[in-house]
Amino acid sequence: MTTIKDVAKLAGVAVSTASYALNGKQKISEETRRKVFEAAKKLNYQKNGFASDLKSKSTKTIALILSDLSGPYYSQLIQGVQDVSYENGYNLVACSSFGGYNSTAVKFLMEKRVDGTIVFAHNIENDLLVQAAHESFPIIALDRSIESDHIVSIEVDNEQGGYLATKHLVELGHKHIAYVSGPVTTHDNILRFKGYQRALKEHNLPYKSKWNISGNFTREGGYNAAKLLISQKDLPSAVFFANDEMALGGLRAFKEKGIEVPKDISVIGFDDIQLAEYTRPSLTTIRQPKYEMGALAAHILYQLLKGEETENFYKLSTELIIRESTKILT
Repeated sequence: MTTIKDVAKLAGVAVSTASYALNGKQKISEETRRKVFEAAKKLNYQKNGFASDLKSKSTKTIALILSDLSGPYYSQLIQGVQDVSYENGYNLVACSSFGGYNSTAVKFLMEKRVDGTIVFAHNIENDLLVQAAHESFPIIALDRSIESDHIVSIEVDNEQGGYLATKHLVELGHKHIAYVSGPVTTHDNILRFKGYQRALKEHNLPYKSKWNISGNFTREGGYNAAKLLISQKDLPSAVFFANDEMALGGLRAFKEKGIEVPKDISVIGFDDIQLAEYTRPSLTTIRQPKYEMGALAAHILYQLLKGEETENFYKLSTELIIRESTKILT
């Protein structure tokens, strides 16, 4: 049986250092941590401790790991996972990855305290998921693509959603369209921005860097981004906010300055959170199949736990939801 000493030797580090890496301690560099994970993967090392390498007894429990347990986006996703869990006779534990390598979420992964895990948390790196996944401990990774025998990836077609949002504004006659982004390096933002750019290019419309402002995927960020747009000399005729939270902040900023939506400026969001339908004006947006993603993730996980074969990658479509915040440019 492979031991932690074998992993340390192959990685060229001390046993204590290998232990720090595999237990999620922050006392070592990311480069060293990566070397240890690579060695452990090559040797097929599985951590002993709270759970044995190959569990002989099911806990009848799965974990759902999210980057944040708050916010309106996650409720429908959690409901989808919960409904399918209940149907299959499993308990569900939801936890946050806040704290990174020191979080309870990482302990669930490395110590295998549950039968399997659904992960929607980008602060947990791919290497750690690959190290944790095992035939007896399958992982469903949401919103990312990972090549691994024991990980199934599920993504929403974010690029197509960004394209649909921008194309809708173009078809309404808008030629000056701003983009308010999330954190620029995030997977979702990169793809939504790519879709936005593709729609502009397809319709021979200009891209202006001054109209590409980061809103950090928060309501406050969207509010501040809209204020920055307002402060510029020429206001765009439409704004694509890369999520609904930012769009709600933008609506507030425009209202405070007497800029009427959609009379003076059209606004579109992304996600279709529950508040989008009830704000005034109601928000045109791109619907993500949040409940469906959660339900699909749980369904695939239970297939894997029963030893059934599944695809390794799934991509879900988005849908344009037209409400009151966009109109034909006159």
